[in-house]
Amino acid sequence: MIEFLKEMAVILGRIITILPLLLIVTIFMGKRAIGELPVFDFLIIVTLGAVVGADIADPNIHHLPTAVAIVGIALLQKVVAKWKISNRKVGRLLTFEPTIVVQNGVILQGNLKRIRYSIDNVLQMLREKDVFDISEVEIAIVESNGAISVLEETT
Repeated sequence: MIEFLKEMAVILGRIITILPLLLIVTIFMGKRAIGELPVFDFLIIVTLGAVVGADIADPNIHHLPTAVAIVGIALLQKVVAKWKISNRKVGRLLTFEPTIVVQNGVILQGNLKRIRYSIDNVLQMLREKDVFDISEVEIAIVESNGAISVLEETT
């Protein structure tokens, strides 16, 4: 029983020390909505979750290397983010590029295949933007975050 209580105390202590570190690291990495995360940043968050989850769940994992890993991952993310901003080619490699999916009322099948979207996906996204007649769309672009931007024809 005492051994069990010690293990629970270790787990609670890890949670108490790791969560503030994660908060600081998240603030350091920058403010974005989850839906607006580029792929690389999403992978960073998944990796952070795995590192923290392993640390909290397994008392045999040393706590200090986990903290170092969290800080290292955050620094890597920050360096890559600055690199993406300063070098357009790197940015294109690490994020999805906006893709035109409808032009002058016509769905661009080749572009849909390239980004692996179905016509139904695009039609649903257009309906969510209150566009029900595709012939009224001058241009629709699937943005890097997966959202769609629509310019309707002016009459």
